[in-house]
Amino acid sequence: MIGIVGGLGPYTGLDIAKKIIDETAASSDQEHLPLLLFSCPNLVADRKAYLLNNSNENPGKAIAGILKQLETAGATCAVIPSNTAHAEPIFSVVKDEMVRMGITLKLLHIVQETVGFVEENYPDSTVGILSTAGEQICGPYRDVFISKGFIVVELEGGQEEKVNNAIYDKDYGIKAQPAPVANKAREDLLMAMDDLKKQGAQVIILACSEMPLAIPERDYNGMVIVDPNRILARALIQTVAPHKLKVP
Repeated sequence: MIGIVGGLGPYTGLDIAKKIIDETAASSDQEHLPLLLFSCPNLVADRKAYLLNNSNENPGKAIAGILKQLETAGATCAVIPSNTAHAEPIFSVVKDEMVRMGITLKLLHIVQETVGFVEENYPDSTVGILSTAGEQICGPYRDVFISKGFIVVELEGGQEEKVNNAIYDKDYGIKAQPAPVANKAREDLLMAMDDLKKQGAQVIILACSEMPLAIPERDYNGMVIVDPNRILARALIQTVAPHKLKVP
């Protein structure tokens, strides 16, 4: 059974659950895969605040606690659909706590799955990483892509602020207004992608889990758009029931 650590943010858990359904080959209710979505955002501290040293509470312990509850409820394979949760200062704690609590379910890694997808399908591309400040500081995508030999470009100057506002602004940011996404949030992200294009990006990684809510396209301005939520959904199906995975 599939387990999803939801609430990071709340719509992201729903997004990956929807994409698991979308990517499953099924013609009836009964042919779809069972999944558990545990969404208690009140239990997990702010990942960005921790990474930016604005909080002393590492969210990794709470995330591991949720994984334990998912395993107890029957999950054999799970994901954490949050890119910031995979930054090493947080994810290392998740792994340590999993060992301490004896959690044995298989945990897929959003960065590793996404990089593997790009490596297989776009091996000679220049990768643009569309990310927030917290993700840029820890650079989980940057480091792995560079280790694989990719050229990586990231946002500079004012475009960084536009992306942060598109996610976190209290009036129009995606966390405050996820459905429908505000036009300004989408426009800010598109402008940032245009900037990455000018730097040579051929493939764009939506490196914040809320971004696919605003950017559902698979291509934009001549660039391939990679949605880690979709990659993770397909990896889950491949793991638990490969015969159920739709042909892309």
